[in-house]
Amino acid sequence: MWSSRLFWKLFLVYAGLNIASAIVFVLIVSGRQRTQVVDQVQQRLHDSAVIMRSSMEGVFEQGFSEALQVKVEKLGTETGTRITLIDMDGVVIADSDQNSLQLVREMENHKNRVEVIKALATGSGTSERISPTLSEPMKYYALLYRHDGKPEGVVRVSITMSKIQLEIASIEKLIWSIALVVSFTVMLITYWVVARMIRPLTILTNAAESIANGDYDQKLYFPQHDELGILAQSFNHMSKEMAERVRQLQASGDRLSTVLEGMVEGVIATNERQHVLFANESAGRLLFFSPKEAQGKPLFESVRNHQLQKAVTEVLMTLEPQRMEVELESTSDRILGVTTTPLPGTPCPGLVIVLFDMTELRRLESLRQEFVANVSHELKTPLSSIKAYTETLIRGAMDDPEISKTFLLRIEEQADRLHQLILDLISLASIESGNQVFDIISIDLRPFVESCLVDQQTVAESKQIELVIEEQEPGLRVKADEEGLHQILGNLINNAIKYTPEQGRITIRWQPEQGNMVLLQVQDTGIGIEEKHLARLFERFFRVDKARSRELGGTGLGLSIVKHLVQSFNGTIGVTSKVGEGTTFSVRLPRG
Repeated sequence: MWSSRLFWKLFLVYAGLNIASAIVFVLIVSGRQRTQVVDQVQQRLHDSAVIMRSSMEGVFEQGFSEALQVKVEKLGTETGTRITLIDMDGVVIADSDQNSLQLVREMENHKNRVEVIKALATGSGTSERISPTLSEPMKYYALLYRHDGKPEGVVRVSITMSKIQLEIASIEKLIWSIALVVSFTVMLITYWVVARMIRPLTILTNAAESIANGDYDQKLYFPQHDELGILAQSFNHMSKEMAERVRQLQASGDRLSTVLEGMVEGVIATNERQHVLFANESAGRLLFFSPKEAQGKPLFESVRNHQLQKAVTEVLMTLEPQRMEVELESTSDRILGVTTTPLPGTPCPGLVIVLFDMTELRRLESLRQEFVANVSHELKTPLSSIKAYTETLIRGAMDDPEISKTFLLRIEEQADRLHQLILDLISLASIESGNQVFDIISIDLRPFVESCLVDQQTVAESKQIELVIEEQEPGLRVKADEEGLHQILGNLINNAIKYTPEQGRITIRWQPEQGNMVLLQVQDTGIGIEEKHLARLFERFFRVDKARSRELGGTGLGLSIVKHLVQSFNGTIGVTSKVGEGTTFSVRLPRG
């Protein structure tokens, strides 16, 4: 309450009005009382003069007299006034303020006194002046004395102004005392009334400040059934509605924040000065900065990219969205798609930057183009051979049985190669599309691997290559499609035989691993692969030695098919190799 500025404003205003009213009241009442006192003194002087006149019969004929002086002194004491008797010649014959008759005889002639002149002329007279005899201000009243209608003298009654002022001061003191008591009482009442008026406003103010600070549980209760009660009800309703609105906004903001943080795309919002208002983790990952540290700072203190900075500046100037691709300077192989959009408002309050990682898309486009080129080349080679042999036969080679047989065998070989290429393409497309249905079962590895080796035994024996099985845990099983697993092992073993010199060794081993997985390895003692080629080994149509691959009859799709089959069985595949020592393919499949 004491700190309420409104309380002190109202209280001081009312207190000021109260004090001003009290002063005006005192001035008005004092003025009236002063006039009334003067009138009362005037009347008292008149009454005293009348009384004196009625008791002064024959005194003017008597003249100076000790008895008269004593009588006048007594009356003066009784009335509290100065009584002076003056004859028609202005001679003072008695004065209540003189102690002896001798002093009276020595007094000045009063015929020229103003009040005496008026009394002689009109019957009565008044004046206020300094008494030459007493040397102090006095108020005089003179009354003409007549005997049998004949003027004989003047009875003058006077009183000192100090007595009048003393009486007036006494009355004014009383008035001031009453005014002070009343003012103090009124101020106490004013304090109580203002405090009672301000208290609900103070409570309301504190509650409003609490709400402004985020405390929406504030409730007001005023027992009055007046405007304050209505205000309390309205405030409580407003507080409830505001709490609900804030809750909804927070929930909406949390959902939006969750969505933005969960987006793969990077999102950055800036103000008109390019200071970061928001940035999600994806934006930080794509542009290599910390979103938390960049908050509130200029964007390009954290992100060093001239193209992006130029785009942001242009959007803020033109207020037109822009789309572009940015190649990051720090990593030349990363490409970002950037969409920059100004926020609505006049003037423009900022903009939103959406970042897309285009690296994989561009890589896939490159692979697609390379794939089309490779397919065209792979199809063109056998078709060209078939066409060449056919044209040769037509031109006369058919007449030579030995040559025609050789050419027909070559045509058959190229047709088989073309057929195998088409089958591999169909198989790969079916696996990649996810449309191929697999029958996932539990497969016992030992008999299954032995069956696969039987299929490859003839080719291996032709090169005197030893096929070895290493089993660490008997009865180990995996979950896979039987035909798909056969294709995986067949491709890996066949590749190992192709790239292993004569009298080499191929080992197939398997063992359990953590995570309920089984590690299946195909290891050869072949020519090996340079490390720089390992990352692309599972790409379609990729060959380390293209001439050797064509010579050996490969389509370039086998390892790509193996990779996609393994992934379809929820597994992984990897490769390690050393040139001149051999290669090891490691396949991990779920345990059956």
